[in-house]
Amino acid sequence: MVIPISMMGVLLAREASTAEQAIREWIASGALQRLPEQIRTWPVIGGLLRQFGDSTVLTPDSLEQGLLSAATFLSRFFLDQVGDLLKNAFLLVTDFFLMLFALFFLFKDGKQWLASLQEVIPLEASHKQRIIDRVDQTIRAVVKGIGVTAVVQGLLAGLAYGALGVPFPVVLTAVTVILAPLPFGGTALVWGPIVLYFLMAGPMWKGLVMLGWGVGVVSMIDQFLRPWLIGQAVQIPVLFLVFSVLGGLALYGIIGLFIGPVLVSLLMTTIQIYREEYHRTETDTPSGPATPS
Repeated sequence: MVIPISMMGVLLAREASTAEQAIREWIASGALQRLPEQIRTWPVIGGLLRQFGDSTVLTPDSLEQGLLSAATFLSRFFLDQVGDLLKNAFLLVTDFFLMLFALFFLFKDGKQWLASLQEVIPLEASHKQRIIDRVDQTIRAVVKGIGVTAVVQGLLAGLAYGALGVPFPVVLTAVTVILAPLPFGGTALVWGPIVLYFLMAGPMWKGLVMLGWGVGVVSMIDQFLRPWLIGQAVQIPVLFLVFSVLGGLALYGIIGLFIGPVLVSLLMTTIQIYREEYHRTETDTPSGPATPS
């Protein structure tokens, strides 16, 4: 477990360091001195800058400071993360075995702990077990749906990064996977700036391709794959699932991605139990004596 993560971290840190060096070399080549004038020639951006003034914002010194600060921050961030990962590799392995140790007792005594919890729920034993199983099933489905969808979106975006020659595709792919679960922005926080760069600096066709791929494939697959994965596992209609996620996000924030589907799943299970009990009560109730004619 540690070795693959460490290798991925080293690769990310290497690309981040290379990116910082590339930015410094680009600045040293003198291209930065020409960048403000090039930006002023762009149709929309240049007009806005001329209208509102760019004497203090768009200068070589301010651009150099901003680029170097951003590059240094990203490089140090990844290097620090990799350093901490390698330094604490032994602790990670120890924690892994401690987790296995804890799982052993969870599997061994978990039923007894769960039984103690079930005793305080004022329902029949079969109904309590049914509700607990439903909650567990829903949480697992949501985690699986979010994780699988994020990885798929990241890989699809990574294909475009590599095909279009975007620098440092591994770093961007990893960032895309991390940001994909965010309900607002998500993957567009990564491929969106790439689209803007290509549209303004060229070649424009790369920007159009990235835009079409990002909107039509990377972002759109989230609308189908995640609800399908969750819905197939917990048998919740997609419409209810979408509204449960939106309502959960509005009330509880990002944790609502879990709370919303769980509450809807509990509601549906409770309604099913009530209907079954109500139907059984009607069936078991004897009919009254016949009215004499």
